[in-house]
Amino acid sequence: MEDEELAESLFVAQQPGNIRIISNGVGSNDTSASASGVTVVLLLSAFVTACSAFTGGFVVGYSAPAESGILADLGLSTAEYSVFGSTMTIGGMIGAVISGKLADIIGRKNTMWILDIFYIMGWLAIYFAKGAWLLDLGRLSLGFGFGLTCFVAPTYLSEITPKILRGGFTSVTMAMIPFSLTVAYLIGSVVNWRALALIAIPCLLLLFGLFFIPESPRWLAKIGREMEFEAALQRLRGKNVNTSEEAADIKDYTENIQQISEDKILHLFQQKYAYQLIVGIGLMVLQQFGGLYGFAFYMDEIFELAGVPSIIGFIVVSIPEIPAIALGSILIEKFGRRTLLMISATGECLGCVLTGLSFLLQSLNWWKEATPTLVLSGILVFKASYSLGVGAIPWIIISEIFPINVKGSAGSICNLVNWFCSLLVSYTFNFLVEWSSAGTFFLYASMSGLGVLFTAKLVPETRWRTLEEIQASLITHS
Repeated sequence: MEDEELAESLFVAQQPGNIRIISNGVGSNDTSASASGVTVVLLLSAFVTACSAFTGGFVVGYSAPAESGILADLGLSTAEYSVFGSTMTIGGMIGAVISGKLADIIGRKNTMWILDIFYIMGWLAIYFAKGAWLLDLGRLSLGFGFGLTCFVAPTYLSEITPKILRGGFTSVTMAMIPFSLTVAYLIGSVVNWRALALIAIPCLLLLFGLFFIPESPRWLAKIGREMEFEAALQRLRGKNVNTSEEAADIKDYTENIQQISEDKILHLFQQKYAYQLIVGIGLMVLQQFGGLYGFAFYMDEIFELAGVPSIIGFIVVSIPEIPAIALGSILIEKFGRRTLLMISATGECLGCVLTGLSFLLQSLNWWKEATPTLVLSGILVFKASYSLGVGAIPWIIISEIFPINVKGSAGSICNLVNWFCSLLVSYTFNFLVEWSSAGTFFLYASMSGLGVLFTAKLVPETRWRTLEEIQASLITHS
């Protein structure tokens, strides 16, 4: 009954052209400048967060172009290099397990300090490596930093950004991951592996920028630091903006939602959170089982099988990424999360079908001269579609749907599922290709198709609503 009363006290009433949240009987009309203004501090905070995501994608993309140079210079065996590549995933899973709880205990901004330290240590360890052990240690450190990034970057942005800007800002930030992966491929094709390790400049920009951005106001409200909460919110919205109504709504909601339960893993497995947990885990499965890490880790091998020169292939498939990221950040607020996610997953499905079809025709000795064109077209469509929505929207929705009292635990679980699925995809890719090159990509296509159905049936639309409105309505829904 207490949960039902809380849901009623946080009931979201929506009227045409006017979204209103009622908290403990106090209503606020969220049409002020505080709900939609762009400030220098907000832009800087988004840029700093994007640097962490860019560095994470660079970590993923590093191993492919660096392989031949590391094998030649350090005399590693193929098995030793495989350990180096997979160590990132192990570090990522460790980071994922503790990411939510760490960000809840020490704050979002302080967690970004920690992940950046691990990024810097990892790149330096790889640069100075003379043997396998330091190389692996550096890769483990990078993976740990990336595991933290996957939770804290979208969470921080969703908590500081006004509802009208939240989708676009977070979409661009998380799309930096696949974009920087391609940047690593391109730069790695012209510089050696040690120089490539030093080019991860965004982690230094992140280190510098953290001095100038505020902590998440919602986290400050959660732990009771009211003066700092109000000061951080004012900095983000602008010194001349009246933030009293927004601050009151955040404080009322936070105080009430924390009365339900503390943030513990076991509390997530209650009926009232079942819907959010199913959506969050399902989105992580959709994002990884579409085959991204198969393309990412083994793109050079795919080009070789199709008879495409690697450097040409990398350049061609990277062309649509920036337009796709920009388009996604615009369309996410125009059409909404669900619609854009379904369009993006459909595009992924089409890209995998084209790639699979090219290998099928090659195996049948039909139209073999078209194989390189079809493969390039398939990868291009896949990567553009991923950058359009699947790369960012799952993280956006997960950062929005869980209330503050369970956000840390929920984020850790979803983050861990994402890393575990990426491990499965990257580990099984070569085995699947040996079984059937065409069948591998048709399998990925079917997973993307299932993702479209999952999104249509279960994923909620969160566009143009504050975090408090979204979470209150989902409590009532559950």
